[in-house]
Amino acid sequence: MNVAGQVTLRGRLHIDEPLAKHTSWRLGGPADRYYVPADLDDLQVFLASLEADVDVLWIGLGSNLLVRDGGIRGAVIAPLGALDRIEQRGAGRVYVECGVSCAKLAKFCNKQGLAGGDFFAGIPGTVGGALAMNAGAFGGETWRAVERVIMIDRDGRLTERGAGEFEIGYRQVDGPQREWFVAAEFGFAERADGEASNIRELLRRRNETQPIGQPSCGSVFKNPPGDHAARLIEAAGLKGHCLGSACVSDKHANFIISSADTTAADVEALIGFVRERVRERFGVELETEVRIVGETA
Repeated sequence: MNVAGQVTLRGRLHIDEPLAKHTSWRLGGPADRYYVPADLDDLQVFLASLEADVDVLWIGLGSNLLVRDGGIRGAVIAPLGALDRIEQRGAGRVYVECGVSCAKLAKFCNKQGLAGGDFFAGIPGTVGGALAMNAGAFGGETWRAVERVIMIDRDGRLTERGAGEFEIGYRQVDGPQREWFVAAEFGFAERADGEASNIRELLRRRNETQPIGQPSCGSVFKNPPGDHAARLIEAAGLKGHCLGSACVSDKHANFIISSADTTAADVEALIGFVRERVRERFGVELETEVRIVGETA
């Protein structure tokens, strides 16, 4: 990294940082470089200082992510708690940086009397991750409310883009390559008189049906068209099934639970086993929602 004598970084740089400390499965080998930027300006400086051949990975709350046991060769950027601006800009418009948790966005919308943002309370990640995958919960999806985004490229340059510049699908967002979301402006309707937030009810339903409090990544597989991954996995007899100490949740079959002695290799093997069993029983090819990154040990 060309830093000495040329640029001054104000964020925190960690070398060989264990990513098990930063993922919701509590798994993953070390990152060569793990950077927590001081703010957006500092992030621009950091990206511009990296050699061209250094790969970049972003981690928010570490959900929806399986980091293999060999870790990450390259640089990991961690905006959580750093890129955390959230503010209302005009009627119904909310500007949010990528390090803000989705739960915080839901609470902000509720406090401002805005409707349509409650579902964000059910997404266990940051706004940056939600933008990258069109995350959703309780029938809501992130990009239904996006009006514009701010992107940053590999050289630290910022570009504003409209929502129409992206192709959006179920848990899929296609747009410019080698650019990442650093902020977005959402448009929400103002809540009608007497209309109450249903955040508490949504969270109650989530707690009743999902293994909250146990190490998981959230939903492992995308729902196939016209069906639910959890239904197929349970119908294949895999609810509660374990490989090593990685287990399909006995509460929700689309969750895989880890424990203190679980390895990322255990989880990846169980993911493969579930896909194979569902394919054999039902002829359905489950697609992973979780991203699998890094090197094997």
